[in-house]
Amino acid sequence: MELAPRHEAAVLGLFRIVTGLLFACHGAATLFDVLGGPQGGSVPSAGQWPGWWAAVIQLVGGTLVLFGLLTRPAALLCSGSMAYAYFVHHQSDGLWPLENGGEKAALFCWAFLLIAALGPGRWSVTTPLADRASRQNAPRKEAASTHGT
Repeated sequence: MELAPRHEAAVLGLFRIVTGLLFACHGAATLFDVLGGPQGGSVPSAGQWPGWWAAVIQLVGGTLVLFGLLTRPAALLCSGSMAYAYFVHHQSDGLWPLENGGEKAALFCWAFLLIAALGPGRWSVTTPLADRASRQNAPRKEAASTHGT
């Protein structure tokens, strides 16, 4: 079964929203001891490497991706932080993510890399801004081309 092209942007938008929300929730849980608290134990102190910084990236990056604001750079940063988490904290415990407990890090890494590559999809904060800018520039381009002939 093939997804109709008219639905691709919507599916990508939903994927971005859900992934960003889940990632932001991990950051909020770690920083503010909510939603079940940090999964790694205790709340890291401000500036503590790498726990506090990872949680800030999760909260801020996840929120940016959720809303579709600076989606590609935010998703790339989130993907890189999860690659770091996987290779530094999980990979030494075993080759496969199921062996070393790194499934979430691996999945988030690849999910954010996909979002960085494909863009925000539909329902992004920047979509109306881009549409507005293209509508404002369209008459100028037409006017400029008519003056040149």
